[in-house]
Amino acid sequence: MDTKALTLLVEILDAGNLSEAARRLKMTRANVSYHLGQLERAVGMQLVRRTTRRVEPTEIGLKLYQHGCSIRDELAAAHESVETLGNTPQGRVRLSVPSGYGQFVMSPWLLEFKRNYPGIVLDVLFENSVEDLLRDEVDIAVRITSEPPGHLVARELGKVRYVACASPAYAARRGLPQRPEALCGAPIISAAVIGRPLRLSAYQGSQRQQVTLDPTVVSRNYPFLRDAALAGLGVAVVPDYVVYEDVAQGRLLTALDAWRLSIFGRSMYLLYMPSRHHPRALSMLIEFILDKAHAAHEGRPGLLPQK
Repeated sequence: MDTKALTLLVEILDAGNLSEAARRLKMTRANVSYHLGQLERAVGMQLVRRTTRRVEPTEIGLKLYQHGCSIRDELAAAHESVETLGNTPQGRVRLSVPSGYGQFVMSPWLLEFKRNYPGIVLDVLFENSVEDLLRDEVDIAVRITSEPPGHLVARELGKVRYVACASPAYAARRGLPQRPEALCGAPIISAAVIGRPLRLSAYQGSQRQQVTLDPTVVSRNYPFLRDAALAGLGVAVVPDYVVYEDVAQGRLLTALDAWRLSIFGRSMYLLYMPSRHHPRALSMLIEFILDKAHAAHEGRPGLLPQK
């Protein structure tokens, strides 16, 4: 069986449809369809099911896909070994990081990595949702979640702690909430998911309360939420790394300090596709981020004390 045909099958299934596979392979859609048909005739079985929007593997198609992935990875490893022998690390890595954690915590790490390895191209997306790493051509995604997707490799970077905080001017004018349910009557500044209620869980010992919030300032851009809190527009419920400098300098005051708060998840995860071989640049960045995150969360330098 032609190894090129197997790698073509891998590209088709990774892309999700023939048109996207053709774009990635710089071929016509008709050419991709022809070669897929040739492979199916050689095997004597249908390898993919075509729907109006996607292609999905049959049982035998999935087995060949797995073999094809192994062949592709081994070829990539051999090629990279030759290309990088005696040279500085090179390559391109596309990563998607949350707007808050990415800008407030990860930016210095990524800049340091780039200084250390100038031959590696970093393509950084600051966004909070990547539904499909393959479709969006993302190598690494960093996300807050309680249940990482089962089909991805998930490496925990650390726990996420939320705080409720407001400016001294707001506190003098309206006071700070003393219990989680008091947040229901306050103007809330927070991220939210469109079409879903925003539920905050508050823990104190064995006690757990759940409060549904109705934010008056909503954004998935955490620097903007921080600015709204500093402007005295309400009580911000955000991860502690977004506001720790402002809290340390007295520009923001925290409330509900005896409670552990959670909204979107309790841990930060680094997510990527499973593979026997990752390009050297990708593997280096994964280990670099893990080392930085674990060092930061062990000492929590500059972050609020753990409750």
